[in-house]
Amino acid sequence: MDYGLGFNPLYFVLVIPPLLLGFWAQMKVRGAYAKYTKVPNQRRLTGLDAAKIILGPEGLHDVAIDGVRGELTDHYDPRSKKLGLSAGVAQQPSVAALAIVAHEIGHALQDQQNYAPLKLRGALVPAVRLGSWVGPILFMAGFLLQFTGLAWLGVFAFGLSAIFAIMTLPVEFDASKRGLRLLQTYNLTIGNEVQGAKAVLDAAALTYVAAAIQAVATLLYYVMLIAGRRDD
Repeated sequence: MDYGLGFNPLYFVLVIPPLLLGFWAQMKVRGAYAKYTKVPNQRRLTGLDAAKIILGPEGLHDVAIDGVRGELTDHYDPRSKKLGLSAGVAQQPSVAALAIVAHEIGHALQDQQNYAPLKLRGALVPAVRLGSWVGPILFMAGFLLQFTGLAWLGVFAFGLSAIFAIMTLPVEFDASKRGLRLLQTYNLTIGNEVQGAKAVLDAAALTYVAAAIQAVATLLYYVMLIAGRRDD
């Protein structure tokens, strides 16, 4: 049966639930960050302090620390070897700051050790940037014009985004695992603080899970629309 591109049962089953999951995941991570950014760590270490304690002993002497604007914008850039820290993380002595810094340094260690999933994900970035916006356009044009080949090309281009989202999961999970280990190795968290740090990182991980589910569900939606038209 050909439902077309309008609202249809497939849309409500495959697209809406992942979107709602994504919104919920964003609320969870912001809630966890808001909670634990108000909880000071017992050693009164800011995120910047923690980064300076960890980087040298871990052999990450070439990693520079840079400030970035915004909230929850912290990241590690493997191209420039820079650890970007927001003001809320770099300047605050909170449990959340320690968790986020350790996670991003986990990415730096992945880069240093040539962690395969990180390298593969990085190699996909140029194609994903193109496919994420070209793919839906090609799909809709092909579907509306009943040019099946063009629609499938759009599905393939968008499919790279789904692959990227899936490959992000082991990268992020591993970075969190490394980060928690770093916090304990350097005695940065004391007592229940490690549970607080884990809560922040688990909430952040949920956003990546939601993004992967959303990308796969959207891809499946496109495929089923094309398949439904062919069956019709």
